[in-house]
Amino acid sequence: MAENSLIDETSPYLLQHAHNPVNWYPWNDVALKKARDENKPIFLSVGYSSCHWCHVMAHESFENEDIAEFMNENFVNIKVDREERPDLDDIYQKVCQIATGQGGWPLSIFL
Repeated sequence: MAENSLIDETSPYLLQHAHNPVNWYPWNDVALKKARDENKPIFLSVGYSSCHWCHVMAHESFENEDIAEFMNENFVNIKVDREERPDLDDIYQKVCQIATGQGGWPLSIFL
């Protein structure tokens, strides 16, 4: 089974996604530079390890080879554990709430 850049992380939530066919990156300078260099938008996914709907989305979407292929071709995919990065979760929850009037997890934002 293939690995992505989350394999070196310590977060249990990020490690749960380390073998997804989606080429996930943690939030870091490497991922942000890749998006700039390749002129690709970022697909940001924020969740946490005990989130039921995060697991459902992972199974229905992020483990699907066809969806992963589309995501990998068109986006730099970044996965964030809200328990590890509450600062990022707070920012993007506010963005979602302003844009849609609601928030929650899993949180998916296109940047």
